[in-house]
Amino acid sequence: MSQGKNTRRDFLKATTAVGVGFWVSGAPAAESNSPNEKVRFACIGVKGKGESDSGDAGRLGDVVAICDVDDKHLDAAAGNSKFKSPKKFNDFRKLIDEMKDNIDAVTVSTPDHNHCAASILAMKAKKACFTQKPLTRTIYEARRMQEVAKEMGVATQMGNQGTAGNSLREAAAIATSGVLGTIKEVHVWTNRPIWPQGGDRPEPSECPKELHWDLWLGTAHERPFANGYHPFKWRGYWDFGSGALGDMACHTVNMPYMALQLKNPTAVQAETSGHNTETYPNWSIITFDFPANDKRPALTFKWYDGGKKPPREMFEGRSESQSRRYENWLLDRRR
Repeated sequence: MSQGKNTRRDFLKATTAVGVGFWVSGAPAAESNSPNEKVRFACIGVKGKGESDSGDAGRLGDVVAICDVDDKHLDAAAGNSKFKSPKKFNDFRKLIDEMKDNIDAVTVSTPDHNHCAASILAMKAKKACFTQKPLTRTIYEARRMQEVAKEMGVATQMGNQGTAGNSLREAAAIATSGVLGTIKEVHVWTNRPIWPQGGDRPEPSECPKELHWDLWLGTAHERPFANGYHPFKWRGYWDFGSGALGDMACHTVNMPYMALQLKNPTAVQAETSGHNTETYPNWSIITFDFPANDKRPALTFKWYDGGKKPPREMFEGRSESQSRRYENWLLDRRR
């Protein structure tokens, strides 16, 4: 989320510039009575990453509504000194329906499987939308969200702050400058998963009284509550999360994606520990083949998780001239 201190008037002018000529109830954006009036936020999901997202919203604007399926989390957030008596909701559908005339923007910080539904409702209500990563659980959902954002003309952002930093752009510039030579392969690995994967569905157990389990399930297939889903370990389950790739690739593949335009692979092949249709595999090695474009030849991208890494011999034998050429390039940039 932007670190600037924006007034509501600034926000309305900015969103109008990107196509939000109508907001709130469909009327033209009106001038604020006070230049110091703040952007009004509704925050969906207020624990975990949602705690920092809603906290940032409270620092940069007014949080007037909060939503969480866990009453303990909701009550704790309501006591945040950065918020001014926000209205509380368990169901984001009710929040948007009741508050649509009193909010300007929405943050969505739920488990992955509810990102799309909450974000689309917010965008269709003409609200600017900040949605946590990974943006969606499926490719279809991501495409649908893109269509709705374009259709409604609202300002949007995915919560991947590293992509907005100068260091990523500098690294991408290094990769495209030619100083590394012709790039034929890209290898990215992660220490994820740090949650259970590769196992069966846990046995049903009693649902905590503070948790609205039907609302937590949201768009997912119905199943009984079990220990291990809420509040964190859902990432490893097929119906709720997107595994190690969804969790970390937006942080680690964003640079080569930007530098090498890694769009539309012609083939994708996965080697895994085995898939039981319930959870993501214990480990995976996924190979993407990308065709040549006008800036680079065809290349192969490999993703590794679950303790798997590129072969050690790949890192051996780098010539001294390659190292010197790269070091000289960095020195030139710093002069």
